[in-house]
Amino acid sequence: MPETESVNDHVKPFVYETLNTKALHFSICEIQSRMQTLRPYALDLDYTRTMMGFLLLKDEPDALAMIGLGGGSLAKFCHRYLPTTRIKVVEINPHVIALKSEFKVPPDDERFKVREGDGADFVRFPPYRLDVLMVDGFDSEGTPPALCSQRFYDDCLDALQPNGLMVANLHTGHIDFETHLARIRRSFGEEVLVVGDGDCSNSIVFACKGLLLRQARPALLRKPRHFDRQTWDELLPSFAAVAAELKRLQDGG
Repeated sequence: MPETESVNDHVKPFVYETLNTKALHFSICEIQSRMQTLRPYALDLDYTRTMMGFLLLKDEPDALAMIGLGGGSLAKFCHRYLPTTRIKVVEINPHVIALKSEFKVPPDDERFKVREGDGADFVRFPPYRLDVLMVDGFDSEGTPPALCSQRFYDDCLDALQPNGLMVANLHTGHIDFETHLARIRRSFGEEVLVVGDGDCSNSIVFACKGLLLRQARPALLRKPRHFDRQTWDELLPSFAAVAAELKRLQDGG
């Protein structure tokens, strides 16, 4: 945490439980993350399944980082289903990190680490180059300005390996959605793919440092080797949507 900040500078989230789910909220109006209590590793929200569509392009990344922990849905999923990937999660809000065990986020080990820190600082001074960077950082007011500036997206590009991939979650209805998307395109050029999630409230942006989007051929959707059948069946519609948009991009649409 920056020296000028304290734990009191961050909004404390709360947990809302039903018979079958547990959700993280900053306000009752918006869900930050939701977990199925009987299947804590499942991806319950549409946008998270769409974000995992990066596996069509990078099926076994060596180094993956996430900006934003939330309820840990993506972190848990990647830890479980990408067993050879080094994963680092950067979360600025200590109150969110304090709920790790509440949402069954695994403890740190030799390849999985959750750290308190500023995501903008992390990409500006990355400890190593990344194969995949997932950007899903939100606070009580939405996307923090530091995580959607031109400087931030330029730094994301620089933090990637050649043919590395940034996957960013944007609120489609945000007043500055088109501005944020234009900034990503300014940083990454034409190597940008935009895919709406199932409920049309989020857009997932895949942006590549290189020509990966043009060269990929995910026409045949095959179950990744570490996925069980139920998990794959749940993700298949989202992966098919990503593959369809990728084909449209490659065909010049």
